[in-house]
Amino acid sequence: MRPSPVISAVGTGALAFGMALAMAPGALAAPAPTAPQSPVADDSAASMMEALQRDLDLSSLEAEELLAAQEAAIETEAEATEAAGEAYGGSLFDTDTLELTVMVTDPAAVEAVEATGAEATVVSQGSDGLTEAMEDLNDAEAQEGVVGWYPDVENDTIVVEVLEGSDADVDALLADAGVDASEVEVEETSEAPQLFADIVGGYAYYMGGRCSVGFPATNSAGQPGFVTAGHCGTVGTSVTIGNGRGVFENSVFPGNDAAFVRGTSNFTLHNLVYRYNSGGYQSVTGTSQAPTGSAVCRSGSTTGWHCGTIQARNQTVRYPQGTVYSLTRTNVCAEPGDSGGSFISGSQAQGVTSGGSGDCTYGGTTYYQEVTPMVNSWGVNIPA
Repeated sequence: MRPSPVISAVGTGALAFGMALAMAPGALAAPAPTAPQSPVADDSAASMMEALQRDLDLSSLEAEELLAAQEAAIETEAEATEAAGEAYGGSLFDTDTLELTVMVTDPAAVEAVEATGAEATVVSQGSDGLTEAMEDLNDAEAQEGVVGWYPDVENDTIVVEVLEGSDADVDALLADAGVDASEVEVEETSEAPQLFADIVGGYAYYMGGRCSVGFPATNSAGQPGFVTAGHCGTVGTSVTIGNGRGVFENSVFPGNDAAFVRGTSNFTLHNLVYRYNSGGYQSVTGTSQAPTGSAVCRSGSTTGWHCGTIQARNQTVRYPQGTVYSLTRTNVCAEPGDSGGSFISGSQAQGVTSGGSGDCTYGGTTYYQEVTPMVNSWGVNIPA
C-alpha cells in the first residue's frame, strides 16, 4: 500500500520550477481585488445560496434545502461509516434527491447502515478495492495522452482519462499496473489539466509571482500563517501579503500540492473566505469532509466565487510538471491564477485549488488538495 504522499514527503524540498511558473511572463497581469482591511463575517448562508442558485441553477428554496440536507448528510455519513464497519465502501450525496448513499461490500451491513438514515448499496470493490487499484496505477509507468484517473464510487470503477485524438496506450498502463480492464472505464477529455500557478485565489500574496491564500492557519507551534498550493513556492520562499511578510515553511509538489506559509510579521488571522463577486465573507467553522456529490464553492481572485459539486476523491493527475496523487475532482470552474484558493462546503474547509482544465466561460474541471493531510501531517490548525 502506498503511504500518504503528504505524510511521506513532509520535510522534503519543493521544486524550483514551481517558482519558475509563478514568475512566468504575465503572472501579474490580472489585478487582485482589494479586500476590506477589517473583514467580518456576514450573512454567509444567504450569499452562498445566491452562488448555488447561479451555478447549479437552483431556486432560493432549493438552495436552502440543499445546504440543510448537506449539513445533515455530513453527520449521517459519520454514523453510517461506523455502522458499516469493515464493509464500508464509500459514500455519495445526490444534490438532486438530497439523499446520502453509502456503499457496502457485505449485504449483511445494509440494515445497520439504513438504520442511520442513509441509503445502502452493495458493491464488489468498494473504497478499499478502488484505492488498491489507484495505488497500482500510481506506480505504473506514465503513458502519453493519459492525463489522470479517479475512483468512481457510485459505479464501483476506476475512470481513466485520455486526451481526445491521442494514441494513449491504456492497455499498456493497465498491464504495467496489474489492473484488470473490467475494473476500468476510459473517458476522453478535450483539454489536459494545467496548474493554476501564477495568480491567486482568496487573498493575493506575492512571491515574485502571485498565488492564493487557501485558509488562515497556525503551525504546530501556534505561529500564524496560511495553507496554499505547494507548486506556488519552495521551502524558504519569501512571501508578501499587504504589509505582512511570510515564508514557505512546508511545501510538497509533486506527489501532493500542499504548502504552509508561516507569517514572519504583521499576520492577523481571520477564519473567513472572501466571496469576491458575491460580496462579503464566508465563515469557516471546521474541516469536516463533505461527501462526494456535495455542493462546494471556490474563491479565486481571477474568476471570483464559483460553485459546483464534488465529483470524485483520490484522483491522480499527471500535470506536465509532475504527477499529483489524492486530489479531489470538481466541476467548479477556475482559470490560471486561481491556484491555492479556498474550496469550502457550507462552512467547512475542504481544500486548496491545485489545477484543472476549462474556464469560467464554458465550464471545466478543477482539482483541489484536501486540507486534512496538512492538518494531520504538519500539525496545522485551521481556526474555527
